[in-house]
Parts: sequence; C-alpha cells; structure tokens
Amino acid sequence: MSKGFFNLRSLGPIVAILIVLVILPSIIPRFYTYILAVIFMTALLAMSLNMVVGHGGLFQFHHGAFYGVGAYTVALMLTKTSLPMWVGFVAGPFAAAFVGLLIGLFCVRLTRLYFGMLQISLGSLIWAIAFRWYSFTGGDDGIHGIPLPSLISSSTGAYYFGLILLIISLIVMYLIFKSPFGATLQAIRDNPERCEAIGINVRRHQLIAIVIATFFAGVAGVLFVVVEGSVFPDLLFWVFSLEIFIMCLLGGWFTFAGPILGAAIMISLRTFVGIYTEYWTLILGIILILLIFFLPEGVWGYISEKCGFQAKETAERERE
Repeated sequence: MSKGFFNLRSLGPIVAILIVLVILPSIIPRFYTYILAVIFMTALLAMSLNMVVGHGGLFQFHHGAFYGVGAYTVALMLTKTSLPMWVGFVAGPFAAAFVGLLIGLFCVRLTRLYFGMLQISLGSLIWAIAFRWYSFTGGDDGIHGIPLPSLISSSTGAYYFGLILLIISLIVMYLIFKSPFGATLQAIRDNPERCEAIGINVRRHQLIAIVIATFFAGVAGVLFVVVEGSVFPDLLFWVFSLEIFIMCLLGGWFTFAGPILGAAIMISLRTFVGIYTEYWTLILGIILILLIFFLPEGVWGYISEKCGFQAKETAERERE
C-alpha cells in the first residue's frame, strides 16, 4: 500500500484543513454551516459513485437510487418503528448495498452503455414505488418531520455528524482504492479483456465494487436524513443521478479527491448563483463545455497534473 497519503508532507495540509473545518461553525452564519453540511453529504455520494465510474469504468447512471434507498430506510425505521435510532442508521447503508447487489447481479452481465441503461430502468422501478406507495412511503409528498436527537438535529450538530462520517468514509475508501482490489479494479477499467484473459474474475470484482459503492451511497443517504430531516422521491429520480455524475466529471473522475471538489462547485453554483438567476444550469452548461475542451481531466485532475501529484503517484506505484 502506498504511504504517500500518510507521510508528513501530505498530512500537514490535511490536518490544517480539518482544523479549519472544525472551527468554521463557530465563526460563520448558520446558513453557511448548513451549506457545508450539504456539501459533505453530496461529496460522499459523488465519491461513492466515482468508485465504480472513475476507478471501475462502469456507467452507473442511476446511483441516486441507492442514495434514496438508504435515506428512505432510515426515515421509515425512525417514523414507523420504535427501534433505536442507531439501528436505522446502520440499516440504511446495508439496505442500499443489498439493493445494489440485486441490481448489480443483472447489470454486470452487460457492458458499458447497456449496463447504464439497464440500471436506469431498474432504478426507475424503485422511484416509482416510492412515488406511488402513499400509505408506506408518503408518495410524492415524501416523509417529513423525522424525529432526531437534539445532538444532531441542529445545523451545527448535523455539520459535525456529517464531517465525522465523511472523514471515516474517505479513509475507508482510500484504503480500498490503494488495496490490491482497487488496483485490480482500475486494471479492469483500462482493459477488461486482458484482465479476463489472465484469470481475473471481472464480473465478480465489478459486483463487489457496486456493493461497496452503494453502501457508501447509503451512508450519504443517512446523512441526508440528518441534515434535511425529511426524504422525498426526487432523491431516487434519474435526473438527480445525472447531477452526481456531472460532479465526478467536473472534479476529475480519474482522481480520488476530484468528486469532492466537483460537489463543492455544484452545490455552490446552485446555491449562490441561483440567488440571482433561476437559469444557473445555463452557467453550469457553459462551464461543462469549457471543461470538456480545456480541462478533460477535471479541475482536480488539472491541479494534480500541474502540481506533479500524478507523477509522484505513478513513481510510487512503479517502486511498489
């Protein structure tokens, strides 16, 4: 495993950023604390998608469905049962991973675009159930007023809860990314035929990657319930999944941290540009066009290339 992430030179900026993030809620207005919490949960969702899209080469076009499954699982358990809160928080990610396993069993039989189209079809079935089953999911009204303990029901509490979940999830995902499984997954992305020819079970690795990614999407769904205190069917709609896909592209989907930057850019555009005009998506479209022409590797990919991060990582892999 590469030690580049853990050396003192790398840890210095990371610790500095963490200190700033811990202090921020005490010096910024509550609105900005809420926006940062939204960025945390969206960044986690984008990171989970990038595990299969950027690192696995799978066209997972309906990743939001698993995000919604995790959120709805928590919401239903907290509103319709008397089980402890932590049971719902644990059940959400595992429910998302289970649904990811079921859908993945069908989708990994196909490749590239066909994989994505089948996933959109199956994910749309989940959206239709949540949208129409009024007696259970609340239908198109969703579920509101979800009871949460006072410790995490405030914007500051949700902020710190999201920060902790994001840090833990990023550490785990990084360890997976740097593990032999992560290296094999990237090899499958680059050349699945050659990997299969040397005896690697491509479908099994892809299915495991889907389950892991959907688990973390479920974690992001748990965080959504904590931040928003409600759930609604739009979380399961394929258009929202497209937004998450764009975040990975915007930040750099062949990088580890790119989706975090992409999520921050998207949420900031939607929040602050949307204050002045309802056509913020037009601005986003212009940015994407410029990105495709001038920064095909994404914003973080460009920064990494200019700063030499990619060259250092390549040299570390060659030494390994």
